[in-house]
Amino acid sequence: MTPVSSRSRALNLLVVPLVLAATTLLGGTLGPRLLAVSDATNPMMKEYSDILATARAWYADDLGTEKLVYSSIGGMLDTLDPHSNFLEPEEYGSMQEKQRGSFYGLGIIISKRNGKVTVITPVEGSPAQRLGIRAGDIIELVEGQPIDDLPIDAVVKKLKGPKGTTVKVTIVRPGLGEPLQMSVTRAEIPTNSVSFAFMVEPGVGYIRLKDFTHTSAPEVAEAWAKLEKQGMKKLVFDLRANPGGLLDQAIAVSDFFLRKGEKVVITRGRQSSSEQVFTAPGRNTKARIPVVVLINKGSASAAEIVAGAVQDQDRGVVAGQTSWGKGLVQSVYTLSDGAGLALTTAKYYTPSGRCIQRDYKEFIEYVTPADEEDGEEDAAPEAAKKEIYRTAGGRAVYGGGGITPDVVVKSDRLSRWMATLYARGVFFEWAVQYRARNPEVPRDFKVTDAIREDFFAFADGRPNAPETPSRTAYAEEKDKAIVDRALAEEIVGAVHGPEAGYRVSIDGDVQLKKALTLFPEAEKLAGIRPEPEAVARR
Repeated sequence: MTPVSSRSRALNLLVVPLVLAATTLLGGTLGPRLLAVSDATNPMMKEYSDILATARAWYADDLGTEKLVYSSIGGMLDTLDPHSNFLEPEEYGSMQEKQRGSFYGLGIIISKRNGKVTVITPVEGSPAQRLGIRAGDIIELVEGQPIDDLPIDAVVKKLKGPKGTTVKVTIVRPGLGEPLQMSVTRAEIPTNSVSFAFMVEPGVGYIRLKDFTHTSAPEVAEAWAKLEKQGMKKLVFDLRANPGGLLDQAIAVSDFFLRKGEKVVITRGRQSSSEQVFTAPGRNTKARIPVVVLINKGSASAAEIVAGAVQDQDRGVVAGQTSWGKGLVQSVYTLSDGAGLALTTAKYYTPSGRCIQRDYKEFIEYVTPADEEDGEEDAAPEAAKKEIYRTAGGRAVYGGGGITPDVVVKSDRLSRWMATLYARGVFFEWAVQYRARNPEVPRDFKVTDAIREDFFAFADGRPNAPETPSRTAYAEEKDKAIVDRALAEEIVGAVHGPEAGYRVSIDGDVQLKKALTLFPEAEKLAGIRPEPEAVARR
């Protein structure tokens, strides 16, 4: 979930399908209850009704009407585009909860590890953290019932509940002989959009925004104010692997960087009413400090709107890799049974006129795009981009889908051995057992030869260990420091919290390191922007 950490780089192969799913659910604006135009007189509706009735009456198995209808709706929407989607009532409810920015529960992030429901991290300030639940704890029972055979979504549902109610959980902790019995009172748990906000070096602030929910702009404002008090004079705004979210929040977040009245995004569709120009309202305008925005192919939808506005208005430098290219506007309608319909009604265009949406005629190519930055770094691949547009200051930017960065910076690729270790959770599991044996772990934890050997023995002794012995694979690593960072990130994060672990991981973040060198260019861009009067006359 933290895109620039070593752990998340190992999941690059999973980013593509996750972005596709996330932008379908989060890329739209919540619409009204669906007021459909009746099509009852269409002879095709009679044919559909006859087929439905025949299948219910004569199919070999007993199928419910809901299953048949929902499946047929899905098939119909599949003929439109990759992001129009039918949301069953439970799925629609989850989407609304996500966009509200909070829920009631324990405050833990969980995952299945070796068939066990394992705490990845407690949320800061949550009931779980206050009771001492920690990374690596295994949830064995919920209300006295085993949960190992349940899918993770079903476990989450059991743990959630009304505010103030209690849930009893049984925790198995490595290093303790007896299980821990806990009664946890559910409370409101914020699903923060701002993952991290800290000073990455003197005078330089860093804000990582992971998605766009109802709380995104207020969270950015809070983070900005905190960093200003700490002496922030420059900002790295990280939108990597941000799948998007609410349009109004994309506009509100863009407002931090733009002058009042400057264009943020344009929507155009088949209906004349779908064409709208959204401008910066001027409510969140901040001091005009140099800004570098980081994006990658996991940045989509609302993230692309913000990056495109910053780039087209010459507000800052955009660096990283070409973004996903999800520029379809979903209007989300509520259906009569509590389900939802996310329907594409328009497309997003940046202020210079670039359509954000990438071509999706070939579905496989759409969901598994090839890296476009296979050539030289530090320059946008002009030859690969046929459509040239101009920013407010006259710079060339490139269309063709997605946001092409001003400065291309390729991310590191993990070796097969490291990717296997991450995929199987070996670093996390080692950190859990190491912490059980060594409860005192300093924030400046250093990996020694002895600690590395301890890890190698642990990795090679697991049932699903990689084929290559760890010492051999380590000797073949080009960047041997990547192993030490992975170990330190996991153990420091487990003991001192996610931000502490994240700070360890960014030592190897080549894209962030490059961003820190781009502020002189960001200052120049701010200087060539037209004055507000010129903007108003256009």
